[in-house]
Amino acid sequence: MNKPSATETEAADVLLHVLAESGTPESGGFNFINLLLPLALVVLIVLMFRKQRTAQKHVQEQRTQMVPGTAVMTNFGLFGTIVSIDQDANQAVLEISPGTHATVHMQVLTKVVEETAPSDPNEETPTVPDDASSLEHPGHVADVTETPQESADRLNQESKNKDN
Repeated sequence: MNKPSATETEAADVLLHVLAESGTPESGGFNFINLLLPLALVVLIVLMFRKQRTAQKHVQEQRTQMVPGTAVMTNFGLFGTIVSIDQDANQAVLEISPGTHATVHMQVLTKVVEETAPSDPNEETPTVPDDASSLEHPGHVADVTETPQESADRLNQESKNKDN
């Protein structure tokens, strides 16, 4: 019989090694990591679709509230009141100030501005003074206004005191 060559024996050894490794649990058996990766991918996809669905519901609720006379805000920060809506052209006319109208695409209307409740007229509102008199302590007499010469003398005296 013919003796196998060196390359044939090496090839046979490699084949036996591959067959031996394929039977071990590490390569062919159940591995938790192999199950975890696709499962994590499925969870991420489900969460993504769920978030998208809730965002669509929110937009749909906002659209039902958008009728003429409703105060809205656009996605670029423009506030106005809806004058008319053209569903076919997907446009809305906003009154942004009395007599000033702007036509915008319906997709830019992102938020319905809710009116705040008017405050109680009996409730005392804090008053803000026009001057800094409230910053003084009660009973404290404010300094008399200095002349420019007195200010310069005072500043020079303070400078000399700091140097000593």
